[in-house]
Amino acid sequence: MSHQPLAYLFPEFLESNEARPIRILAEYLEPLRRFKDQKIQDTVVFFGSARVDSRERAERALQTLRARGVHDADDHYQAELKKTRKAVEWARYYEDARELSRQLTAWSRTLPGEHHRFVVTSGGGPGIMEAANRGAREAGGKTVGLNIRLPFEQGANPYITDGLHFEFHYFFMRKFWFAYLAKSLVIFPGGFGTLDEFFEILTLAQTDKLSKKIQVILYGREYWQQVLNLEPMVEWGAISEKDLELLNYADTPTEAFDYLKDHLIAHHLEPASEQEAAAPGIARTRG
Repeated sequence: MSHQPLAYLFPEFLESNEARPIRILAEYLEPLRRFKDQKIQDTVVFFGSARVDSRERAERALQTLRARGVHDADDHYQAELKKTRKAVEWARYYEDARELSRQLTAWSRTLPGEHHRFVVTSGGGPGIMEAANRGAREAGGKTVGLNIRLPFEQGANPYITDGLHFEFHYFFMRKFWFAYLAKSLVIFPGGFGTLDEFFEILTLAQTDKLSKKIQVILYGREYWQQVLNLEPMVEWGAISEKDLELLNYADTPTEAFDYLKDHLIAHHLEPASEQEAAAPGIARTRG
């Protein structure tokens, strides 16, 4: 006589439409358990393009292209050369994210207490995400990767701390965990995904849906002031002038680190409540 498996051990049921609420709940409870086990109290989140490469890899690609010996009049070659030169310029942001993450992690490791504070967190993939995790790893700290499971995306980068690599199916649950523990955001140049994540949390801050003061740093004035002109929104009355005070701009790792440290000391280094000490991550959002 065959035995029917228990419902919560039955893969066909767990992958069904009817079990969607269970899967959503699992993407809340399973990360929560691991954050508690790893004593992660709060985070600093790095957003930015997955298409940025390290300076070493970008320069190597440029050298490889030049070594082909293709005639300069070749239009395709010129287009590739322009693109590869831009990648070398773009690599600055990879190296800056890596250095900023290293500085932040080295400082956070000096803070007293049994819980890990201001842990560098990224989307877990390549580019700026890799750079952020890499810098934290090089400083000897823990670092989190909140990856999203997609059929056409690259996998997680190798610098995420063991036990802190998370794979999500639902975008909204991944965004929840970006916001839930974050005390600061550093937004490096990026595309639609970066803007989506940035505006999601900016809206939560503007509407007072975050229980503690969050800081937003836009890294790279040259990029962001071309891409993101918010002044007309003030002029039209869509946002208030005070809303622009949510944003800070930085152009060097040292400048960004000074902003981060000042904010984190001023707003988030007060003694933790008993609830926060017992269960870091609880009560980080309103409602």
